[in-house]
Amino acid sequence: MSFFLTNRFFYAIGALATGFILAFFLPWLLGPVRVLLGAAALLTLLDAALLYAPGRVAPLFGRRVLGDKLSNGDENDIKLYLENRYRFGAHLEVIDEIPHQFQRRDVLFRVAVAPGETQVITYQLRPTKRGEYAFGALNVYAASPLGLVRRRFRCEPQGRTVPVYPSFLQLRQFELLAIHNRLTEVGIKRIRRVGQSQEFEQIRPYASGDDPRTINWRASARRTVPGAADTLQVNHFQDERAQQVYCLIDKGRVMRMPFEGLSLLDYAINATLVLSNVALLKHDKAGLLTFSNRPGAVVAAERRPGHLRTLLEVLYRQKTKYLETDYELLYATVRARVKQRSLLVLFTNFETLQGMQRQLPYLRALARRHLLLVMFFENTELRTYLDAPAATTEEVYNQTIAEKFQQEKRQIVLELQRLGIQALLTPPQQLTVNTINKYLEFKARGMI
Repeated sequence: MSFFLTNRFFYAIGALATGFILAFFLPWLLGPVRVLLGAAALLTLLDAALLYAPGRVAPLFGRRVLGDKLSNGDENDIKLYLENRYRFGAHLEVIDEIPHQFQRRDVLFRVAVAPGETQVITYQLRPTKRGEYAFGALNVYAASPLGLVRRRFRCEPQGRTVPVYPSFLQLRQFELLAIHNRLTEVGIKRIRRVGQSQEFEQIRPYASGDDPRTINWRASARRTVPGAADTLQVNHFQDERAQQVYCLIDKGRVMRMPFEGLSLLDYAINATLVLSNVALLKHDKAGLLTFSNRPGAVVAAERRPGHLRTLLEVLYRQKTKYLETDYELLYATVRARVKQRSLLVLFTNFETLQGMQRQLPYLRALARRHLLLVMFFENTELRTYLDAPAATTEEVYNQTIAEKFQQEKRQIVLELQRLGIQALLTPPQQLTVNTINKYLEFKARGMI
């Protein structure tokens, strides 16, 4: 059904009904009210005729424009194109049938479009789970300037299914910054280079700010004007390349906890995708290993065309499990699949010191063969609760217990660092930036 009566029509009918009631007591009103009733009927028919006038083309065109995939955890732009082919200005109400995962019924837009013009509506959707999202039809309700009748157009009635992938928008942002060496703009700190563990690349002219210790005196002496500042030559080094970087993602029940709609697993997946891309841009090899109570996906560390796409497809299919994670299985898998010394970035979550200590033998065994970085998560909701003022004795008691949990997280970091294992406690929202920071720090210090 495409024919609908508007609120203006029912207001008119209500006014006429009131007029007929008054005419029962004031008979002289009956004639004018009947004339108004006839006028209302004629205007309604005229309005319907304007909206349903036959033509060779549809009087209104609508189209939804979005990408082939959506980015998980990011605001994705959705555009609605509306073209008015009526000979009069149309008042449109647009209802977009968005996927049920968003649990929203308020995607309603009201616009006025002049005859022959096109209106573009842009809004954002932020998915928080990977998977397939089915869009329905685009419903456009058109009304003429009379506004008594509304005609519905179902644009794109077949709908469209779009997959939600790990955060490729975040990936592109960091990719551009890495290409132009501008990672510091998003909080990536500069790391002071220690030692000379880098590979020689070339000899170039001295520039202000270069380390005097890198001056090549023999190459400088061959210049025609010895001693001049512009004739000094320095050795230029580059970071060592072709090193292996593996991301180890825990898929156990501890990674199901949500923060701002995204689970810890999705934060880890987004950070893995960005870190892998930065590593590839730095000419290193990126690999992936997922684990839970059973073996997960394993992607060998490589640097070949299309490797990032392979990682993206594997990450898209990962899901959390409900059982306890088997760290002995993780150690056995790494021992069998990763032969060369590598940087292992372990994304997991430890809530108690005892929980970490149960897995400590396997973490120490991994750290003996590789450079192990344990990334686990700060409970930001707990921090917000602790920062709130306590007004009652019960609230003071609850905050004391919450502070105990926060302190235990910090003790886990100190215990791991005491045993020579790199560890970082990070808010989920800062996971990507902090992970890249540590990777660049390890590269600069020649620790990999």
